[in-house]
Amino acid sequence: MLKNILLGLAAIVVVLIVVIALQPASFRISRSATMAAPPAVVFAQVNDFHKWAAWNPWQKLDPAAKNTYSGAAVGEGASFAWDGNSEVGAGRMTIIESRPNDLIRVQLEFLRPMEATSTAEFTFRPSGAQTAVTWSMSGDNTFVGKAFSLFVDTDQMVGGQFEKGLADLRSVVETTAKN
Repeated sequence: MLKNILLGLAAIVVVLIVVIALQPASFRISRSATMAAPPAVVFAQVNDFHKWAAWNPWQKLDPAAKNTYSGAAVGEGASFAWDGNSEVGAGRMTIIESRPNDLIRVQLEFLRPMEATSTAEFTFRPSGAQTAVTWSMSGDNTFVGKAFSLFVDTDQMVGGQFEKGLADLRSVVETTAKN
């Protein structure tokens, strides 16, 4: 009897491992919003980590997080590190590419609650007097990431934060553009 239970549990574990291993090897999460501001105004908010506190949803989850800025003041080479509560964890962001009014690419290094590396991108497309902004994140799915995605819809979770951030960014840049 015990032998059958152990064999059954082993079979379940093997099936679970196979199901996890068959999950996609990479991920991409993306959200877009149109803002009544020129690309230069939107770009300036994203290209300077010091300005992110006004719209970055994760900074609002832990206003007491320890934040450190290093490298260039803005643009390529600028770096922002955080160490916060369990909702935001710890990590570092570095702007690795900055093309004025077009693209900002950020390397994300998550240290806690689990180690991972991803790439975030912001694209800015003029549309008349407005700017279409797309915020995306992509990376490789580790085995742990694949297992996590079986139980949590990461696109909905992270995408929801992107939507909040883009809404707050819209508010900031539209106010700035009016002034």
